[in-house]
Amino acid sequence: MTTTLEVTGAPPQDELAVIGENLAAFNDSDVGPAGKKTLAVLVRDEAGAILAGISGYTAWGWLYVQWLWVDERLRGQHMAGKMLEAAEAEAVARGCHGAYIDTFNPAALKVYQRQGYRPFGKLDDFPPGRSRTFLQKELPAST
Repeated sequence: MTTTLEVTGAPPQDELAVIGENLAAFNDSDVGPAGKKTLAVLVRDEAGAILAGISGYTAWGWLYVQWLWVDERLRGQHMAGKMLEAAEAEAVARGCHGAYIDTFNPAALKVYQRQGYRPFGKLDDFPPGRSRTFLQKELPAST
C-alpha cells in the first residue's frame, strides 16, 4: 500500500468528519459508547440577542465546558457561576459524575475555583506569558 502525508490549514469538513467518525468507532469498540450530547446554556436580552453562554458537551459521564463567554455588561454579576450551575444541573440529569474546563485567563480561573473546580494540570506559556490551567469538579449524584 502506498500512502501520502498531507498537511493542510484548510481541511474540508467532510474529511474532518471521516477522522471524527472513525475515532468515535474505535473508542466505542475500546471503551464503549461515549453517549456524547451537546450542551449549551444561553443568556439573552429582551430582543433575543445572546449576552453570555456556555458551549460544551457531555460524554462518558463527564461535562466538558469548551467555551464560556460573558458580555462585558454582565461581568461582575456572577453570570458565569449561574451558567455553570445550570450546565452542571443538566449534566447531573444526564447521569454525569464530573465536569472539566480549562482557561488561561486569571480572572476566569478564580471564578471556576469559586464554583468548586480544582486544578489538575497546567501548561506554562500557553499562550506565552500565561498558563493554561485544567480544572475538574465532582458533581453530585443524580436523584
